[in-house]
Amino acid sequence: MAHKIIPIGPYHPLQEEPEFFKLHVDGETVVDIDIEIGYNHRLIEKIAESKSFDQVTFLVERICGICSTSHPFAYVNAIDDLLGIQVPERALYIRTIIGELERIHSHLLWLGLAGHFLGYNTVWMWAWRYREPVLDIFERVTGNRQSYAMMKPGGARRDMLEEDFPWIKKTLKELIPKFDMFKGAVMDDPVIHARTEGVGVLTKEDIRQYSAVGPTARASGVAIDVRKDDPYAAYDKVEWKVITHEGGDVYSKAVVRILELYESIDIILQCLDKMPKGPIDSGIKDIPPGEGIGRHEAPRGEVIHYVMSDGGNSPARHKIRAPSFMNIASNKKAVIGETISDATIILAAVDPCYCCTERMAVVDYKTGKKIMDGQDLVRLSQEKTEKIKSKLGRR
Repeated sequence: MAHKIIPIGPYHPLQEEPEFFKLHVDGETVVDIDIEIGYNHRLIEKIAESKSFDQVTFLVERICGICSTSHPFAYVNAIDDLLGIQVPERALYIRTIIGELERIHSHLLWLGLAGHFLGYNTVWMWAWRYREPVLDIFERVTGNRQSYAMMKPGGARRDMLEEDFPWIKKTLKELIPKFDMFKGAVMDDPVIHARTEGVGVLTKEDIRQYSAVGPTARASGVAIDVRKDDPYAAYDKVEWKVITHEGGDVYSKAVVRILELYESIDIILQCLDKMPKGPIDSGIKDIPPGEGIGRHEAPRGEVIHYVMSDGGNSPARHKIRAPSFMNIASNKKAVIGETISDATIILAAVDPCYCCTERMAVVDYKTGKKIMDGQDLVRLSQEKTEKIKSKLGRR
C-alpha cells in the first residue's frame, strides 16, 4: 500500500517562514521526508557585488531578523581576514557583547516557540516577557531592538558608554533567577519530558554525517563551537565553557540552549569588567585584491562568509553559508520513525532560519522544465570565481 503524504508548508502555523516538508507516513509513523527549500530567495550574494564593502554590512544584517548581527559579525571577520589587520581591542569586546546579547534573545525566542509548539503557552509568555530586558539593553546600546548596526569592517560602528555598564550588569543579573525558572520547567516538568525525551534523536555519527552545527551538534555530545575552536573577537580573553548534552533529542537541545543562557551572561559581564580603553575603529580606507573567510558562532551554529576583492569598491564575490543550511538536512534522519504529532517540534528543534537557507533552481515558467539545478549553479559560480582569480593573476 502506498504511503500517505502529509504536507507541512510552504506556509504553516508553526513554521514562521516558507519551507515545504512532505511527510511520508504509514499510519501515524513518519517513514520518509522530502525537504524543499527555495521559496524566499533574495539574491543577497549577488546584490552584495553592487554595494560598497561598508554597505554590505547593512545588507547581510537583513538576511535574518532574529540573528541580525550574526551575518555582519562573520562578514566583518572575513574583511579583517582579507586585510590581515589587527582590530582595536575595545572593538573586539564590543563585538563579543553584541553577539552574546543576540544569543540570549535568540535562545529565549526559540524556547518560547518550543513551548508554544508543545501547547505549553506559559513558557511562551515567560520567554517573551524576559526577552524584553535584553531588547531594552540593545535599544540603550545601539538605538535599535533589531538590526543593531554595530559591526563595521576593521572595528565597531559605535562605542558603548561606560556609564551604562552598571545598568546593563544589573539587568542581566536580574535575568538569572528567571533562567532558573526556565531550567526548572524544562528539566522537572513530566509533560515536557514525555514530549521531548527520546524524540528526534541524532547520534554523534548522525551529526558528523550531516555536518550539523551549533546547539544541534552539542546536544548530541559533539563539542564544536567556533568561539572556542577558532577564537576571534574577545572569546579567548574571557572564561567560559562549551555546553554539551548526550541525549541528541529535543530535550537535549532545550537543555543546551538554556544552559548557554548562563554562559552568555557570564561572557558579557566579564567583557564589561575587562573592557579596555582606546579606539574602536582601525580606519580602513581601501580594500586591496584578496580573499577572506569569516566565521562566527551564531545562536544556531557556525555561519561562514567568504569575500573576494578585485581591488574595486565592492566585493567581486561573496558567498554565505548559514548554520540552518546544514542543520535542516538532519531532519532527514531525526524525523524518520517518529509520530506525526512529534514531527513539528522535531523540525523546529534545530531552530531553523529558512530565509538563511535559500538556494534556487532556474525553471521555464511556461513548461515547468528545469533549466538549471543547484549543481549547475554551483558549477557556474565556481567558473566565475576561477575567471576572477585568473584576472587577478592567482590560481
